[in-house]
Amino acid sequence: MNMTIRVLLVTAVWVGIPISIGVADDAKHITLDEATRDRCLEVLHEGLRTGEFWPSIHAAEGLTLGGHGKEVIEFLTPKLATEKDDQKRCGIAREIARAGDRSTLKVILGILSGDEPHGHVHAAESLFKLSEIGDGKAMRSAFNQNDNLTLKLMAAGALARRGNADALKTIREFLGHEKLEHAAIAAWILGQIGDRSDIPLLKAQLARLKNATPRANFEHALAILGDDEGLAALQRNLSSDDNLIRTYAATFAGDARAIRVADRLKAMLNDPFPDARIRAAQSLLVLSKPVTPIPPVK
Repeated sequence: MNMTIRVLLVTAVWVGIPISIGVADDAKHITLDEATRDRCLEVLHEGLRTGEFWPSIHAAEGLTLGGHGKEVIEFLTPKLATEKDDQKRCGIAREIARAGDRSTLKVILGILSGDEPHGHVHAAESLFKLSEIGDGKAMRSAFNQNDNLTLKLMAAGALARRGNADALKTIREFLGHEKLEHAAIAAWILGQIGDRSDIPLLKAQLARLKNATPRANFEHALAILGDDEGLAALQRNLSSDDNLIRTYAATFAGDARAIRVADRLKAMLNDPFPDARIRAAQSLLVLSKPVTPIPPVK
């Protein structure tokens, strides 16, 4: 398997299966009844129009992943023209690009290369999520500096996704960083672009992770990479009393193709925490689609 891009291979056409905890995860595909699908879309439409900015952006992502990208573009494009905050501009431009209008990449690339640092981390993170680096100059500059380690890590993720071995090596080294917030970001990135060889590296750090939040980043990365203990931890985290941990678990259930938690995600469509509802809806829609190969980065 490519060391920098985790490619999901499909060797059969999966048939839909009913939502049920305990179904073997190797099926990778669920069938949503009409009422559940409608509820997912209701949650995402409500979230898109909420007064909370980032939950709205998360709802846009969910709608795009659920096949409603055109609606996202129509809703967000006018907002990009009026938003002044660079971090929020990155979020809006990212979701428009994810939905299919890649012309907004220039907005994110401009923020990354600009002198104002307020949006640099968000720009690098957004480009990582979109598998884009532009001409690479600004991203390499962000990676090579050491004044802002969060920016360095996000840039490393974007570069590693495009095949930069040095960037990937740096991410793996950060797993053991003394500051847990940096270690947690490195784990999150590896969950997206690593492979099964990263499982022992992630597990080696668990003993020192007493705080539940950074530990969840490691657990969810393990789940995405197919580790059974990571998948079990993700399932537990869906019932966490911590709103953010519960939300993170709902988000990455889709990436992990964790169909065993589908019933729990369905219950979370009525979660009292709005972002948890949004992410549960997103993952249910993702899990209802057959796995398709990820094309190689050119």
